[in-house]
Amino acid sequence: MNTDNRQKCALITGASRGIGKAAAEIFAKNGYNLFLTCHNSTDDLESLAESLQSAYGIRCRPIEADMGAEADVVRLFSHIQNLDVLVNNAGMACFELLSDMTAEQWHRIIAVNLDSCFYTCRAAIPLMLRRHQGRIINISSVWGTQGASMEVAYSASKGGMNAFTKALAKELAPSNIQVNAIACGIIDTAMNSTLSPEDLDALREEIPADRLGRPEEVAQLALSLAAAPAYLTGQVITIDGGWYT
Repeated sequence: MNTDNRQKCALITGASRGIGKAAAEIFAKNGYNLFLTCHNSTDDLESLAESLQSAYGIRCRPIEADMGAEADVVRLFSHIQNLDVLVNNAGMACFELLSDMTAEQWHRIIAVNLDSCFYTCRAAIPLMLRRHQGRIINISSVWGTQGASMEVAYSASKGGMNAFTKALAKELAPSNIQVNAIACGIIDTAMNSTLSPEDLDALREEIPADRLGRPEEVAQLALSLAAAPAYLTGQVITIDGGWYT
């Protein structure tokens, strides 16, 4: 509940589709003003922002930004004066044998998936310290703890995100800023569109829930973490239909 009559504000990165878009929709529905980012799908992001403003009467600013580039994140935060919730969702995958990866591919994945968290959190923390409160929610993956063949770089970036989450939570707990991560299983998003129908069927057979997760389910969990008790921090919460439970 917003007890000071100030409309709360959230920044959601990678918001043009998938989990980020679903998060934007549910946070807008619950009265948050929004800053939304994407790198490539700017038309989609602008259309989403317009529809959310029209539907829910919130302020929504779409900003094109490469979250793996420090200068872009600095520019992004030059527009943000107050921030209650940061959802680090921007990410990319790469299905590649490690022996075939280039150094450029490796560094790009680490930049977008992990460096981005450093850039955004470093910028968001002073804004949250002013009010002695804030929520940081990092969208991670089960591969961050389990590891995945042909996704070594992605797995390493998400494992780093999990460790980042736990360490930063300890650092910020005295300041009443909570930091948690959501470790996603196989979610029905464009990131998994490269998988063949046969691969998807095989994955479904492994998942006790007998289906892929929906972006809206991850978004609902993110919203719950934004309103969770302050004592809940430093957690990597898995949502995977019982796959790796």
